[in-house]
Amino acid sequence: MCRNIKTLRPPVTPDAGEEDFHAAALQYVRKVSGFRAPAAHNREAFDRAVDAVAEATARLLDELEVRGSHARAAGATV
Repeated sequence: MCRNIKTLRPPVTPDAGEEDFHAAALQYVRKVSGFRAPAAHNREAFDRAVDAVAEATARLLDELEVRGSHARAAGATV
């Protein structure tokens, strides 16, 4: 079964968390490697890749600045 990786950045998905980052990373690594589940001798490399992509995803989303989102959020609370 193949899922699409969903957009995780706010405001599209305001409550995305580590589970979402891991799921997206797993889908990415599966797609790139061509394996749904790696053989035992590739498990460590596969898992390291998933962790690295999940960490990079979290870092990216933490550092992104979405223009206009602060203004809209402030306007909604006033």
